[in-house]
Amino acid sequence: MSNVYQNIAGQIGGMSKSHVKIATYILENQTTVPFFTVGKLAKMSDVSDATVVRFATSLGYSGYPEMQQYMQSSVQQQLTTTDRLKMSQKVYNKESAGVYEVFQDDIANITSTMERLDEDAFHKAVECLLKARRVYVIANRSAISLGVFLQYYLQMVLNNVELLQSVEASSEKLYDLNEQDVVIGVSFSRYTRSTIQMFSFAKEKNATTIAITDNLLSPLVPHADIPLTASSQMPSFIDSFVAPLSLINALIMFVGKTKQEDIHQRLESLEDIWSHFDVFLKGKI
Repeated sequence: MSNVYQNIAGQIGGMSKSHVKIATYILENQTTVPFFTVGKLAKMSDVSDATVVRFATSLGYSGYPEMQQYMQSSVQQQLTTTDRLKMSQKVYNKESAGVYEVFQDDIANITSTMERLDEDAFHKAVECLLKARRVYVIANRSAISLGVFLQYYLQMVLNNVELLQSVEASSEKLYDLNEQDVVIGVSFSRYTRSTIQMFSFAKEKNATTIAITDNLLSPLVPHADIPLTASSQMPSFIDSFVAPLSLINALIMFVGKTKQEDIHQRLESLEDIWSHFDVFLKGKI
């Protein structure tokens, strides 16, 4: 099952006409299809969304997300940023309708993330964060945007959160990691080597590790006590971080619900400081 393209090619002879259309498109576009949502593949193959889902299950996968994971795993080390730029030029045309396709793909990513959410793992992550002595967030390159947001708001709630980036700049901060600490690794394909190195080191030091990544085939997952996945597929040179950000929002909000009294007091103090230093613009614009 891991060689998804051989699986498709091996079964194409017994497929219905609509499934043959999907299989043919996938086999002819092996480096681009892994970044397609269900709706995008349906549109490019000229079939319905439901037909794409049935196609995946007919091949023995639990659904389209599982089939997509295997497709992504086969190309994630091959597709460069330049390749993905060429792909976006092919998929998103220059007409006005192309703009709305981007929004639709983001909506599809959120929907997919909601459908695949492991609620038990999510609530376990919240519980671990609330009990942690310290929380470290590891993120690099484009994922830094997610890491900064996560650290900024978690710090307001927990007051013990630090963002770590490169191994060279942050390795000494991990010298006394232990089972009382929580380390959150944030990385999406193409995965950053230093994030994986630091995350695996945290696991070796018996810290509780939470992975925020795109799928269960991510190289972060083997080192994660709690894997949380969010869909980031976008046939473009950029990743779609709308769904990962929604997942992070939910994580922060559920931690905040439990710490509501502490947050209220802390925010009151912060408002006094912000007012003292005149941080925010006052009055009408």
